[in-house]
Amino acid sequence: MRLRAPDVAIAHELRDPPYGGSNQFLLALRDELRRRGLRVTDGPVPRRARSVLLHSYLVDLRQRPAGRVVHRVDGPIELYRGADDGADRRIVEINDRLADATILQSRYSLEAHRDLGLELRDPVVIPNAVDPAIFHPPAEREPLAGRRVRVVATSWSDNPRKGGETYAWLARTLDRRRYELTFVGRASVAVEAEHALPPLASNELAEVLHRQDLYVTASLNDPCSNALLEALACGLPTLYARSGGHPELVGEAGLGFEHREELPGLLDRLVEELDERRAAIRVPSLADVADRYLETLGLA
Repeated sequence: MRLRAPDVAIAHELRDPPYGGSNQFLLALRDELRRRGLRVTDGPVPRRARSVLLHSYLVDLRQRPAGRVVHRVDGPIELYRGADDGADRRIVEINDRLADATILQSRYSLEAHRDLGLELRDPVVIPNAVDPAIFHPPAEREPLAGRRVRVVATSWSDNPRKGGETYAWLARTLDRRRYELTFVGRASVAVEAEHALPPLASNELAEVLHRQDLYVTASLNDPCSNALLEALACGLPTLYARSGGHPELVGEAGLGFEHREELPGLLDRLVEELDERRAAIRVPSLADVADRYLETLGLA
């Protein structure tokens, strides 16, 4: 018996976590679509796929698939990596040759591509989302009274623009009488936090986030940080580098900074406003994001 053609073919082999943010989001999207009864594959694209989702420049297709093709684009990568290595031009070439439509994860990403003269086919902005079965607020929180405030930062990548220098500086300067710092993941420099953990699988990471009070992200030109979304989904008000898509994701649920020297004062302020900022957290729903992907893929 011939297998039914996939409804969605993700033209990228997904990996078990811990892995990068795009991989984490695509795993969550794949599983959500499968829960709805759709047949979703990843890796090589089956010939008869009804629709195909391309990812960034990681595309190995010699000819255009028969089904509708949507290109999910990060970046601009030139800004994200801090150098033009040709990846953005490769994305534009793939997009022009194969795509019917383009998904970008933030208004920042859409406008930054346009500012660089990188035109993409029929673009639409759809943010990432996280698996709510894993990343959600804890059932209860330990009161702040009588203990230090727990601050956490996470990073999968050791790209210097992921904020490693800022996390290391914060670990050196933080008032340890009032604050306790946890760092999870990898960084471009050693982060001498009180609790320094390696990259963790999603369930383990969520357990760590559930024990924290607030989150710090210092990555630059990040179009739609999955790490930030995971923290927000776990109910953590956030201090964020005013860069990339961070302001769009955080909104009133945190405070932005331009220079790391602002962090101590902003930490104190965020603690004072913790309940108010936590109440302002709004994260994209995985169900709503999946609906919009299906619409763009022509399957709604």
